[in-house]
Amino acid sequence: MLIDTHCHLDASEFDADRNAVATLALQNGVELIVVPAVMRSNFAVVQALASEYPHCAYALGIHPLYVDQSQESDLALLRVTIEQSLATQNQPVAVGEIGLDFFVDQATQNGGRERQEYFFSEQLKVARDFDLPVILHVRRSVDDVLKHLRRIKVSGGIAHAFNGSFQQANEFIRLGFKLGFGGAMTYPRALKIRELATTLPVEAVVLETDAPDIPPEWLGHHGRNSPHELLRISEVFGQLRGLNSAQVADITTKNALQVLPKLAQLCTPPQVLL
Repeated sequence: MLIDTHCHLDASEFDADRNAVATLALQNGVELIVVPAVMRSNFAVVQALASEYPHCAYALGIHPLYVDQSQESDLALLRVTIEQSLATQNQPVAVGEIGLDFFVDQATQNGGRERQEYFFSEQLKVARDFDLPVILHVRRSVDDVLKHLRRIKVSGGIAHAFNGSFQQANEFIRLGFKLGFGGAMTYPRALKIRELATTLPVEAVVLETDAPDIPPEWLGHHGRNSPHELLRISEVFGQLRGLNSAQVADITTKNALQVLPKLAQLCTPPQVLL
């Protein structure tokens, strides 16, 4: 089996064919899909999606590019929602998608950078208090994200769409994180990402699509990505590492279940637990 550790299946791009997309993922061996929230307005949406599709799990958080549309009261709601959800069968597997994005200029101007850092640090505290891992958005902000992680200790997580240096990757690993690789890795010219995917400890890698975003090379830069594409993405990873499909599936599944332990108890088919 394969686990898509980052997929926005709730996105409007899937409104017309979400059932078909979810079914096709299963048919292609993607037996678990993690759907992270991005802001208050879709907390309930991702929760409902995880209830509707047994092979989906969810995370709750406020994305750095949505903090300008968020209120401080949303942080309190996040805490309450997680606390209430942990008392049910439909529990979040992580706090996410959270982090920092210093790539988009507009998001860093007029106090935007400071606001991002405030929301990030407060959400790390939520994750720490509920002993949940985090799903991180890290764009042009690796050292700043690491600074906050050293200050506020959480139980690991995933650095989604990782594109930092080898040294930064090792620091994430030291802090208990896995590194997410997806469509960007499939482009032959993505030399830095492909080198990371090839040389980092295989125990530190998880796979993802970030669907509908970051489409793989065969879809072109403007195609709609979907969770079933994880099968071909996993094949590219296998080619880079000299691993067969079964080895890639086994290794990356174990890595994902290790860093997101609630996946196993909430969503994993019984045969995976044997």
